[in-house]
Amino acid sequence: MAQEGLGFHFDLSAGIIPVDSQTGAMTGKRVSLKNAGGVSIVVFKAVGTANDDPVLTLKQYTASSSGTTANLAIIDHYYLKDAALLAGTETWSKVTQAAAATITDPGGAGTSAEHQQILVIPVRAVQLSDGFKYVGLDIADTGSAGAQLISCLYILHELAIQRTPANLAAALS
Repeated sequence: MAQEGLGFHFDLSAGIIPVDSQTGAMTGKRVSLKNAGGVSIVVFKAVGTANDDPVLTLKQYTASSSGTTANLAIIDHYYLKDAALLAGTETWSKVTQAAAATITDPGGAGTSAEHQQILVIPVRAVQLSDGFKYVGLDIADTGSAGAQLISCLYILHELAIQRTPANLAAALS
């Protein structure tokens, strides 16, 4: 019998539980890359109000809590599905930028706030600075013009140890 994807090919962890992004800046939870070759950070965003475009910042950490924090300026591309209303018919666009720790106005059209979006930021464990083993994604407060729901999910992949889902190590370990 073939193994299922969860535990064999990937693991999942919460980054930011769905929240109204105008309630304040959101600090993403941390996830460990000690047992994975990389993580795909998935951001799912609902429609918001014009000019309340999200700003995403990729961070790296030396510990699961506390420790040293630094911006991880490696985002030179990300993948985006963008529409006024996502219907499942969209295709991925590869968006490129100069390597940075931030993405401002995903898609760069000045209309990211007014659209539903799925955004994927690929991060490889070898891209972290020496001594850093954890990553997280922060999202700035988008403003106060209207509600804009947003969430973030970490998909760990290239697992060093493959197990049944119930026997996987915690993603923060």
